[in-house]
Amino acid sequence: MNKMRTTSRTETKTVVGLLPDKKITSSAARTRATLFTPQAFLAEVGHGKTMLQASKSQLIFSQGDSADAVFYVQAGRVKLSVLSQQGKEAVVGILGHGSFFGKGCLVGQLTCRATATALDASTILRIEKTAMIRVLHDEPNFAKLFIAHLLSHNVCIQKDLVDHLFNSTEKRLAQLLLLLARYGKDSEPEGNIPKVSQEVLAEMLGTTRSRVRLFLDKFKARGFIHYNGTIQVHRSLLNTVLYD
Repeated sequence: MNKMRTTSRTETKTVVGLLPDKKITSSAARTRATLFTPQAFLAEVGHGKTMLQASKSQLIFSQGDSADAVFYVQAGRVKLSVLSQQGKEAVVGILGHGSFFGKGCLVGQLTCRATATALDASTILRIEKTAMIRVLHDEPNFAKLFIAHLLSHNVCIQKDLVDHLFNSTEKRLAQLLLLLARYGKDSEPEGNIPKVSQEVLAEMLGTTRSRVRLFLDKFKARGFIHYNGTIQVHRSLLNTVLYD
């Protein structure tokens, strides 16, 4: 009888002793979830993340390299280009602050489909594939940010395809200049585009440098842009896109 009472008291103590640990664990989990922000995650190194300081024209990765990480542009600009088997190069994107690239590794892509090169002195966060998958799985706020980026990127790709099918080179150049100057973004447009060569613009549009020069001169004569090393885009260039 005494034994049974002793065992009962001991069991009660054991059970009571477990309850605070569970509460503390639950509280810690809630605190961790509260403290996590996508912005902090993208600004910190460690746990599969490294920060790359790329100088102008520095190679970040090459077409054909192993695809084992996702990259995020903290500052600067990155050019994505592809090279055909015949040796013809095409620029498929110029990415600025807040852009992800190298995303193909998340869906089983084993090699990089493009070459990434810093157009300016740039700060790039490299996130290992396993670290990226982990944060997408564990942090809903980050997953929401990343999904929004993917959807926006897909909309841009569809728009570019329609532009290539139905719009003139002149209109597509105007749209590209406005995009590079960040017109239509939530933030205030920059107006000035850091130096981009006419060759790069031609590669992005799928046309020749001479035609790009022809339309740049035309825009300049109309007062839509001014260029001397850098290109200054005036809001009046929107008229070419909206009303031409």
